[in-house]
Order: sequence, then structure tokens, then C-alpha cells
Amino acid sequence: MKKAINLLLLFCVMIASAAAQPTRQMMDSLNRLTGLDYRNMLNQLHITSLRPGANGNDPKAPNAANYDEAKANPYSSLPDPLVMNNGQKVISEQMWWKKRRPEIVEYFDKDIYGRVPKNMPAVSWQVTQVIRDTVGGIPVITKKLTGHVDNSGFPSISVDISLTLTLPAKANHPVPVIMEFGFVFPVGFHFPQMASGAVSSKEPSWQQRVLGKGWGYAILLPNSIQADNGAGLRKGIIGLMNKGNYRKPDDWGTLRAWAWGASRALDYFETDAGVNAKEVGIMGHSRYGKAALVAMAYDPRFAIAYISSSGEAGAKLYRHIMGETVENIASQSEYHWMAGDFLRYAGPLTTADLPIDANELIALCAPRPVFIGGGSKGDGWVDTRGMFMATVDAGPVYKLLGKKSLETDVFPPIETSLMDGELAFRQHRGGHTPVPNWPYFIQFASRYFKQ
Repeated sequence: MKKAINLLLLFCVMIASAAAQPTRQMMDSLNRLTGLDYRNMLNQLHITSLRPGANGNDPKAPNAANYDEAKANPYSSLPDPLVMNNGQKVISEQMWWKKRRPEIVEYFDKDIYGRVPKNMPAVSWQVTQVIRDTVGGIPVITKKLTGHVDNSGFPSISVDISLTLTLPAKANHPVPVIMEFGFVFPVGFHFPQMASGAVSSKEPSWQQRVLGKGWGYAILLPNSIQADNGAGLRKGIIGLMNKGNYRKPDDWGTLRAWAWGASRALDYFETDAGVNAKEVGIMGHSRYGKAALVAMAYDPRFAIAYISSSGEAGAKLYRHIMGETVENIASQSEYHWMAGDFLRYAGPLTTADLPIDANELIALCAPRPVFIGGGSKGDGWVDTRGMFMATVDAGPVYKLLGKKSLETDVFPPIETSLMDGELAFRQHRGGHTPVPNWPYFIQFASRYFKQ
């Protein structure tokens, strides 16, 4: 499953960039540089080896991924988002905002996603092209934008953030916008038909559905902020801030960098007269679902989020041992998403030593609405049940802040929509895709956004 997901994402990146197929020499160089960076971090941490991750391809392997719920819960309890580090119970909104929430943020900064450097450079946005077109019969205006990051502190590394913004041409007032971490495909490009559970091609796209509500949409390209590999950590925004040097153990990883880029896009929306910047939603799928949840948790300006199949390091409980594990995230293929300090939890520390869990990441989004989604057949690697459990355990924070949670801790049947509160959950019948849940998220968002 993991192999199939990574192959699909690699295919998307290749199509989106209109680049030729990488040569063997290029791939060897990428792997070599990633290996050097990975070993450098292990050396800084004084770690000689890590435990292997779960094998999602061979069910007979000694480290085969677990998909048996009876074996998925070896831990008796989760970290409680409403219990202070000193054991004191959080009993008021003020205690949450002033004391407990900062404690949780500090844990995520130090041990999970890393710290954003102080004195980040300014980003200046430039409209490079304006296109008038129709989408689903609706006249639209699309702006192609580039966010130039000030690199005067280290001119040898340039970062230009790629963003497109599409708004209804006939709107006479600022409109809500849903921003997706995603790809910009060539005109006329369509994915090949996918496995069962995919929505019919006759169904409107999510962009058409959003426009039908009178909203706009935006596409942010994560790789224009930071490359999705360890070799790229000495380039992009992380490399720029480190002046081309290796990271320190508590420096930010790629997920946090992508989230930072999303916040810079939101900075631009606050200057665009066509956008209601107080009604901007963030969406991501798979690894970009992880980044979207991080962006939502850290930036209170995002009004709503659709987090699709985000799995480990996203909405999935680390302590629910199903599909992908901590050890997978700490491996050479994924470690760049995280702070270097995270690798310690794949040896010598264990998952049980983590001071926080994904329920607290979701809790950082409170009281804003969050829709957690995933698939069933073919999406076991991301552990939809583990994401449901984390959403349930974030509920008490939402209630403390006067909002509704899922109001149940019973895992629902497939295609049951739990959307009555500010926390929402739905598992569709398809595989690793966000498509079947888009109509339900838009229905959920309609409660909060103007028509």
C-alpha cells in the first residue's frame, strides 16, 4: 500500500512539473544526498540504528504491518490535552489558552515538527498572469502568483512559492476560499480510471462544487516551498534559513515548512479585495493532509480544514499501532517531514515515550471546524480508525470551548457522516483518495461560510 501511494504521488509530481523522467544518475544522486543528510542527523543524535518500520507490502514479513484491531492498542491511555504537565486539570478556557495550549505547542515544536526559525524573511507576492475562463460553466478569474522569499541573507538559495487563486468572475463582494495543497495539471489532463470507490467522471469536481457555492479556490504547490526529500533539506526555505547547512535536531521539517508556506499564502489573501480572508479553508490529502492539519493547528487564521487520509504524523494516533508506524516516519524516506528529534522515538525511545499524540494536534485547531476523512478498501495504511479515535479524544477541548465534538466514541459504519459538531468524520468506500468525501466537506463548510 505504501509503495502504491508513493508511486502515485511521484507520478503526480512528474506530470505537474512537466519534467522528463528522472535519469538513474539523478536518482542515485538524490538517494546519496538523502543518505548523507540522514546519517548526519543520526550522528547528531548519537544514534547508531533505528527500529525498522512496518512492511506494508509483505504480510508474511517479520515486521508486517498490523491490520488487526485486536492487536492495535498496546497502550492503556493517551496523553490528555486537558491535563497540565504538572498534573493539574484544565477547567477553564483561560487555562487552555494561557497555560495548556502553549505546553502542547512546545512539545510539537521540540519533538515532532520542529521549530520555525526566528526572524523569518518577508514574502512579496507578484501576480504573474491573469486568466479569464469558465469552470463548469461558471465564469472565473484565475490569478497565477509567485511569492518571492527575501533571500538577501543567503542569495545562493532562492525560494519562489507557486500559488493559483480562482474566484467567480461575477462576485461583487469578497468570497470564501478553499486552498488545497496540490498540483497544477496541464490543461485537459485527466487521471486514468481508478479502482472501485472512485466517483464517476460525470460528477462535478470539487472546484466546480466550490464555485457553485459562490466561493473561490486556490492551489498551493508544496514543493515550491520545500522539496519532499531529505536531499532537499539544504535547499528550499529550510536550507535558506540554515544558509545551506545541515539541520539541528530541533529545526523544522518539511511538514512545518509547507504549513509556513500556507500561512504566507493566507497573508496574500488578506490583501486581495476579492477574498474574504476570515473565511479561508485549508485542505490536503495524504502527506499533504498532514501538512494541512499542521497549518490549521498552528495558524488560527484558517477558518476550517478538510484533512484527508493524513495517517501517521497527521490525524492518526501514534499509539494506535495499525498500518504506518513511528518507525516508518523516522525512516530515510520520510524523516525529512519531521524534526530530527523525532527520530529518537524509533530508537532508543519508543512510541510510549512520546509526550503527546495526534489527539492533541487536532485539539490545537479548536474551536474551529475540522473534517477528518479517509477511505476503507485500499486505505488501511493511513489507519482511518486511528484517525477517528484521535478526533474523539480531541473532543473534550472543543466542549471546553463551547463547541460540539463527534458526540460518540463508537467507530461508525462506512459512509456514515458524523457532521453535527465542529469536529466531523467520514469514511468512504474508496481507496486512498479524497474525492468521495469532497461533497460532504463542502456541505459541512456551508454551515460556516456565506453562500
